[in-house]
Amino acid sequence: MGNIKQNFSIKDLESLSGIKAHTIRMWEKRYNVLEPERTETNIRNYGVTGLQKILNIAFLNENGYKISRISKMDDGEISELVQSITTSKSNSNRALKSMKVAMMNFDQPLFLRTYENLMINKTFSDIYEEVFIPLMVEIGLLWQAGTITPAHEQFISNLIKQKLFINIESLQKVQASKNDKVFVLFLPNEEIHDIGLYYANYEILSHGYKVIFLGQSLPMEDLTYLSTLYDNTVFVSYLTVKPDNLIQYLEDFKKHICPNGLCEYWLLGRKSTELLENNTTLPEGIRAFRDISELTLNL
Repeated sequence: MGNIKQNFSIKDLESLSGIKAHTIRMWEKRYNVLEPERTETNIRNYGVTGLQKILNIAFLNENGYKISRISKMDDGEISELVQSITTSKSNSNRALKSMKVAMMNFDQPLFLRTYENLMINKTFSDIYEEVFIPLMVEIGLLWQAGTITPAHEQFISNLIKQKLFINIESLQKVQASKNDKVFVLFLPNEEIHDIGLYYANYEILSHGYKVIFLGQSLPMEDLTYLSTLYDNTVFVSYLTVKPDNLIQYLEDFKKHICPNGLCEYWLLGRKSTELLENNTTLPEGIRAFRDISELTLNL
């Protein structure tokens, strides 16, 4: 258990629960909802139980329960009320908090139970867009703030990938029903952030298209054969940090991979969004999308 974070600062609780630190302090003083330990220098320190409780309280508060009422409940009553709410209405917010707790404690069973509960009433696309995307955004912010380590990020990212693989495989067993396009999914050389590309794979497959998934860090010259194999190829990349000189890369792609106009190149990810925000003029046949929902409208 030594590698699992067991103690949290009030800033950690704020980052993970969304409740401001000064509000947590007020709730402690006025309602005695948490009992933190204190260091020799009088700094608050919270254990895993305290973290879980503030996540539950935050959830109830978001669902209309006043802190004055919550403070009169014991921990068991709070947990039961949370469970009753999550079974009667959309529970994306609760799931997001549960998955953050799972990440902080490297708790794979908690992640899986939370996911399975979501699957009762939601599609995989719903879960990805309502829970996984916000979770990954928060992970980035928590990592920058020093609340989590790269190990936390890798742990939760691999669990999300595991669910992507399972859902992708179920679609790969079905013969493609559309043949007006063939999609080739890849990441340019040195780009290794592949979760977004896997989700694009899932969505394009779910729309009935054939997908050739090549994965991360692929040199451009390795695409030449595929550009000649079909006359209706759409290449797709999810660009997070690479290539450094994107405009030059796109011009080279047009020149060497799609010189005859018979293939296209569709872009997703942070660098794609930057192209749109900067109103960048793209070479013919190359398109930038803000997100996967916008891309699927063009399928």
